[in-house]
Amino acid sequence: MNSELFFIYDSHCPWSYATTQLVNEIAKVYPDMPMHLWHCAHYNGSDSAGANAANIVAQQSVAKFDDSYTRFADSPQDATMTANFMAWMQNKNATQSLDVLTAIQNEHFCDGNAFNNKDDFDGVLSQFNLSPPKKVFKSELSKEAQYVLGDIAEIQEIIDTTAFPAVLLAVNDRLVLLNHNLYLTKPDAIVEAVALEMKQG
Repeated sequence: MNSELFFIYDSHCPWSYATTQLVNEIAKVYPDMPMHLWHCAHYNGSDSAGANAANIVAQQSVAKFDDSYTRFADSPQDATMTANFMAWMQNKNATQSLDVLTAIQNEHFCDGNAFNNKDDFDGVLSQFNLSPPKKVFKSELSKEAQYVLGDIAEIQEIIDTTAFPAVLLAVNDRLVLLNHNLYLTKPDAIVEAVALEMKQG
């Protein structure tokens, strides 16, 4: 049986942050399952999810937000560099991408790291011993990040929605959009849903 997971997210989106925990639970149980983490680059410096959204996510999930984030949550957020970085990461070492994304989101939502300049990535680069090229740290989307947007557009046409975050499970020739909202308060429960879909083949 062939199975793959697709996660469409924005690193600076509180709902994506909560949903990453579900993806981590799936990865624990299915460590060999290929995972495609696709950054949709929604936040480009023109708007933000806001502190109110973070409060709602905190109430409806197990995600934790620190004052370091919520104090500035209403300021415009720019995830462009993170989209570039994660596109590079996915190409370089896909198996490490989820750990890197988790670290970035923890720094953003718990420590208030904006990740909008090269220095903001120093902690993650040191933690994972990474040396990305300079093009990653530009203020416009890299070619790799744009390719990811093309992949996202194709799969969104199939599932008939542009909503994100989105967690999709491909089992053989079948693509299933998992209802992540059902599991935000109990992330490990999504594993049962994945197991059921895989059983159906």
